[in-house]
Amino acid sequence: MERREFLKQAAAAAALTGLHNPAGQAAPVEAKLTGAAARTPLPIVKTVNGIGRRKLGRADAEVSIIGIGGYHLGLSNVAEPEAIRIIRTALDQGINFLDNCWDYNAGVSEQRMGKALEDGYRQKAFLMTKIDGRTGTAARQQLEQSLTRLKTDHIDLLQIHEVIRMTDPEQAFQPGNVIDVLQQARKEGKIRFIGFTGHKSPDIHVHMIETAAKHGFTFDTVQMPVNALDEHFNSFGQTVIPVAEKHGMAILGMKPLSNGAILKASSVSAPEALHYAMSVPVTITITGCESMANLEQALSVARNYKPMTEQEKLAVLQKTAPNAEGGKFEAYKSSHIYDGTFNNPQWLG
Repeated sequence: MERREFLKQAAAAAALTGLHNPAGQAAPVEAKLTGAAARTPLPIVKTVNGIGRRKLGRADAEVSIIGIGGYHLGLSNVAEPEAIRIIRTALDQGINFLDNCWDYNAGVSEQRMGKALEDGYRQKAFLMTKIDGRTGTAARQQLEQSLTRLKTDHIDLLQIHEVIRMTDPEQAFQPGNVIDVLQQARKEGKIRFIGFTGHKSPDIHVHMIETAAKHGFTFDTVQMPVNALDEHFNSFGQTVIPVAEKHGMAILGMKPLSNGAILKASSVSAPEALHYAMSVPVTITITGCESMANLEQALSVARNYKPMTEQEKLAVLQKTAPNAEGGKFEAYKSSHIYDGTFNNPQWLG
């Protein structure tokens, strides 16, 4: 049996034992969690203003247990002064991890973050952004644009964005393409760590990790959807987390509310969904904030954080299970709606 097929079958077997009975109804009380869902994150190594921090995998860095997503900060309904206030308040309150991407809102998200990082705030931040470019030329151009927009001479973590095609790993590792560019940029001091992201298929993530290993390379980080819907369908948590852990990679969880779908598909509240996403083996959970109210909610969850017990996690998953079939509320897995590089292939180079 090939490794990828084994992992797929293992993930299915590791799904929530007893979560459904044959009629598809809610699980009985004796249902159990298995696999990654049954475990808790790495320990917190220190606390800053009440916000815990963890070691970033095997890397020499510490990051807050919650991070601020950059996409929402560049939306047209969020005024620039509000976006800057959200970022600076987060940094002042103990969050240090900032997420962004070269393509978010045509660069507005990075530009606003760059303005927020002036006046000494860059020194408070662990700054991450992503690029879409796969060819050497596109990767170099996007990296330089991101540095300019973010008003910095270095990015702490640079990730390859949207690894969503099974051919992406081979393309990334072709001589002269993005991996070579990023390794050179690290030698030049423009970036510190290298990772990749994606939201389409756990099989593709595993293939990226395995392809890297064949080339003698190990990513520092991997980013993926980790939430209470993911456990039920084509689960990143069950399939990718164990593989990433074996390589010492930091695990960055995103989409804790499944782009808001959890709130529509179940009775799970936003704080409850965020708490669940933070209670599985992740290094950090990245959440989007469009307002100070969103930020205060995230800060509250982080400050009062204790991992959910198995029974608490099971209760959340029982609420999300009835509407999880086929990934219908995880459109980023089951459609191209959220695939920026599918709709804009020129970004790949």
